[in-house]
Amino acid sequence: MDSVLILNTEVSVTSVDAVAKLLQKKDSKTIAICNANTLVRSYKDTDLQKKINSLDIRTPDGFPVAKASKYLYKNNQERVDGYNVFHETIKKGLKNNKSHYFFGSDEETIKKLKKNLVHLYPEINISGYMCPPILSYKQLTDDQWIDDLKNKDPDIVWVSLGFPKQEEFIELIAKRVEIKSNFIGIGGVFSWVAGSIIKAPEILANIGLEWVFRLMQEPRRLFKRYLVDNFLFIIYIIKQIIKTKR
Repeated sequence: MDSVLILNTEVSVTSVDAVAKLLQKKDSKTIAICNANTLVRSYKDTDLQKKINSLDIRTPDGFPVAKASKYLYKNNQERVDGYNVFHETIKKGLKNNKSHYFFGSDEETIKKLKKNLVHLYPEINISGYMCPPILSYKQLTDDQWIDDLKNKDPDIVWVSLGFPKQEEFIELIAKRVEIKSNFIGIGGVFSWVAGSIIKAPEILANIGLEWVFRLMQEPRRLFKRYLVDNFLFIIYIIKQIIKTKR
């Protein structure tokens, strides 16, 4: 899969459909859903940047990243967000009984998530889940937290630990554990599907206003991400544009 450099991150040139198709094959793939916050943090942290770039796919999540890719490289890139990748992957996997495992979040959210998924997709194959306590990503790769995952050996492991812990966990588990499952970090998608947090309408996401909807729901948690990191993303992208035109 081709990629383009946005800030210091190699962002994949792909689509929701392409990622969902790729996840149908159990092939130890590692995937990060990269928004502006991901790219800004990686730009300022070389170690994190290397970890993100080491994953197999880094999708352009969110309006700013997709538009930056499209403007810089004339590739007609659209948003490849976790919510749509999640649902499209499940839909495509129903006929072949692809198995799904949920790692992260909390028991209440996972129970609601499972209930809603069974309602939407009665034939879905949910092989298991794990809701570990708050630990470092290194501790989460200890056997006591992943024995169940290894035993059930699902086709796809959806990881919801928040950025950057989920990406660091996926990068490390790919090194430490012999497992063929695909791993993908999807952040708050569990809460959206569970209904714990309301997902912004697609029309807002497609015109770059999803952040306003999310900020209104979680101002304390998301203030820095949207009002600081998004501003920095614009500044850094302008610098990249100026550099490429010299």
